[in-house]
Amino acid sequence: MNAQTHYFSLDGVAGLIECALDLPADNPPVGVALIAHPHPLFGGTMDNKVVHTLTRSFVTLGYAAFRMNFRGVGKSGGEYDEGRGETDDMAQLLAHAREQYPDLPFALAGFSFGTFVQTQLQKRLEEAQTPAERLVLVGSAPGKWPLPTVPNDTIVIHGELDHTIPLSNVFEWARPQDLPVLVVPGSDHFFNRKLQHIKNHVVQMWRRPA
Repeated sequence: MNAQTHYFSLDGVAGLIECALDLPADNPPVGVALIAHPHPLFGGTMDNKVVHTLTRSFVTLGYAAFRMNFRGVGKSGGEYDEGRGETDDMAQLLAHAREQYPDLPFALAGFSFGTFVQTQLQKRLEEAQTPAERLVLVGSAPGKWPLPTVPNDTIVIHGELDHTIPLSNVFEWARPQDLPVLVVPGSDHFFNRKLQHIKNHVVQMWRRPA
């Protein structure tokens, strides 16, 4: 990401979990964000350009931005587990982040397969009565994976010309929830030449509780 990126690892149940942390340059963080990458069997890593864009978005907002490589990616041990083990590992990263910043609110963000992981984690947190402050879902994956319902302030961003996860799938998932979807005109699934819209939308729409 940049010279300030701190790389570290956690001991996960399937082996090492390769992680990274980016911090605001000039002030202590005001929150924590965890960002999940796209499908590990199709080249998804924590260095994906959409993941980088989400990381920059949260750093701009003053958040400490954590990300990780899912099982079998990069230096992370284990192998793809269809979202189950990936959600477990993300929960472990969240526990680590909250140990480092126990008094700060936290947010969850994901791209593509990462939206499945983060919405599953949010459901666990809701059941434990410790939900995330807010979610950001980019290239959401309903139709590919069973996304649960999400809070009504979730930021959902999707490309108009996404052929990997058609926009119609997202509308069908969002409509019963009365959940707004931000559509980026002309964008494909990977937001080629459209990445600036992700950061602009997240930064402009973010509202922290008073």
